[in-house]
Amino acid sequence: MEINIQIEKAKNGDQVAFTFLLNYYWNEVYGFMLKRTENETNAEDITIETFSKAFDKIASYNPEFQFNTWLIAIAKNVHIDLLRKKKSKLFIEITDEENLQAQNVADTSPTAEDELIKEQNLSQLLQFIKELKPHYQEVIQLRYFQEMSYQEIANKIDEPLNNIKIKLLRAKKLLAEIIQDKR
Repeated sequence: MEINIQIEKAKNGDQVAFTFLLNYYWNEVYGFMLKRTENETNAEDITIETFSKAFDKIASYNPEFQFNTWLIAIAKNVHIDLLRKKKSKLFIEITDEENLQAQNVADTSPTAEDELIKEQNLSQLLQFIKELKPHYQEVIQLRYFQEMSYQEIANKIDEPLNNIKIKLLRAKKLLAEIIQDKR
C-alpha cells in the first residue's frame, strides 16, 4: 500500500517519493543486473539508467503490474541496448578497398589535429560542467575524471551512497540538457 502511495506521489513529481522508490528497489534491480552482467560497474550503470528511464516514464506505469516487475523489464531492455551497442561496435563491415587502406596505415598515433580536437572537446565539456551547481560538478569530477566508485565518492564527501547515485543521475541529466541546448 505504501509503495502505491509513493508511486502516485512520484507521478506528481515528488522528489522524496522518487528517492524512496530508488532506495526501496535499488538492491533488487542492482542484484538482478549484477547476476546478469557479472560486473559491478556495469550493473551500477545499468541500474542508474533503469531508474532514470523509469522516473522519466513513471506516468506510463500501469499499477495492474508490480512496480519491481516493471523496473526489471526496463533494466533488461537497458542491458539489451547496451549489448547491442557493444556488438555493433565489434562488427563493422568493411569493403576490400577499406581493408587495403587500413593495412597501409603506417602510424595509428593521433595527429596534432586529432589532439587539438580532443582538447577542444574536453575544454567545451568542462565549460558545460561549470554551468552545473557546485555539488553536481563535484560528483561528476569525482566519478568521471578521478574515476572513483560510487562508494568512494560517498565516503569522500560523507554522504549516503543513494544520495550519490541520485546526484550523479541528476547531474548527468542536467549536463545532457545543457549540451543539447548549446547545440
